Amino acid sequence: MSDTIERIKCLIIGSGPAGYTAAIYAARADLKPVMYTGLQMGGQLTTTTEVDNFPGYPNGTDGTAMMEDLKNQAERFGTEVRFGLATEVNFSKEVGGIHKITIDGVTAIEAETVIISTGATAKYLGLESEEKLKGGGVSACATCDGFFYKGQDVVVVGAGDTAAEEATYLSNICNKVTLLVRKDYMRASKAMQHRVAKTENLEVLFNTEIEEVLGDNVVTGVRAVNNQTKETQEIPVTGVFIAIGHTPNTDIFKGILDMDEAGYLITKGKSTKTNLPGVFAAGDVQDKEYRQAVTAAGTGCMAALDAERYIGSLE
Repeated sequence: MSDTIERIKCLIIGSGPAGYTAAIYAARADLKPVMYTGLQMGGQLTTTTEVDNFPGYPNGTDGTAMMEDLKNQAERFGTEVRFGLATEVNFSKEVGGIHKITIDGVTAIEAETVIISTGATAKYLGLESEEKLKGGGVSACATCDGFFYKGQDVVVVGAGDTAAEEATYLSNICNKVTLLVRKDYMRASKAMQHRVAKTENLEVLFNTEIEEVLGDNVVTGVRAVNNQTKETQEIPVTGVFIAIGHTPNTDIFKGILDMDEAGYLITKGKSTKTNLPGVFAAGDVQDKEYRQAVTAAGTGCMAALDAERYIGSLE
């Protein structure tokens, strides 16, 4: 640990739309926020090549450029953005207490308020070909990227409600959707399964897994294998949507902050308040329903306002 411990009013852990928006509002409220970006500066959106559904970009933009815009805006109002990873937390349970955070295992920080915007990480299949074609046709968000595959054939991988929702959503945009289910049944709710079954341009292949995503710079298809018969087939598609879930980045908060069975932080009512005073959560780290950049930004604004009001109540 360093000898001198820095004390700040508002610490933001994690970047992305939630973190940067929180920083903008906190800085304008004179909370002098300090942000530690995490290992992926800008969050999940930096893996998205095109963003067409965020307000204020009539011609669209790309995820990295958009995050740079938000970062520059936050810095313009006085946010100090630092590259680093929170590795340990010791949050106070007392109103007005000081929260202690360790960065990169060595730097100690003390904060009057903490805004957690560490996000969630999409689960992927782990294929080399899949990794190579992320942003070239492989996506983990149909709502974000589906528009770009209008009138085309796509594949969705997954068996739960998310996969069913994404497949039926894409069926309204795409020519044909093929849903690949690893087992001989879906885990989705009965209502979602009925919706899938009633969708004419949606085909479900059970006991089927992707062996390889085909294409050099862009997706041209997938090689799928039936895990029972071992029979393979090539399915020509231009988009592959992985819908096997997300993992919230909350490991360091386990046993400290309230979270659900999947690890998402629980916030109180319509606020961003966690179970500990002065600690707030925004973005995908506490939202498993919407997971959109614009909703993350909204909760980032809320978290900064909640932090400002918390500090104001102590004075």
